[in-house]
Amino acid sequence: MQSTLSLINKLSKDYPEFHFSTSEEFWWSATQNTVYINPSSAHGHEYALHELGHALLGHKGYGRDIDLIKLERDAWEYAKTTLAPRYRVQIPEDIVQSNLETYRDWLYTRSICPDCQTTGIETKKQTYRCLACKHIWSVNEARLCNLKRYSLQTK
Repeated sequence: MQSTLSLINKLSKDYPEFHFSTSEEFWWSATQNTVYINPSSAHGHEYALHELGHALLGHKGYGRDIDLIKLERDAWEYAKTTLAPRYRVQIPEDIVQSNLETYRDWLYTRSICPDCQTTGIETKKQTYRCLACKHIWSVNEARLCNLKRYSLQTK
């Protein structure tokens, strides 16, 4: 299998409209028009194509937290069905599902009421309301850092 750096070079030539840069994390920055790739990752090929999928699908952000899961799922699907065959990369379904599970866990954790531990719903961006006790809280971005929940209103 080709090295991840070799794949990055191919992607740079095939998609000159994007910048490709090495990083400790894999991510797509729409504001910088850059795909960040960790070339030393065991699954560098798969994640590189996934992040390029975000770029090619025009992912710029998301409104509600649930929307992020759809963006992630769409980027994996595009990477798996369109990009992987072109670059002769196999993307195992267990890698896709393992990655998506981290986002499902992220969403679930954000939705847990800090007062009664019942699942709440997002009523507006980064603001949740408990279905049981009506408590309202906001959450930080927390995709790459620890989750913090801030009470906005109590019972």
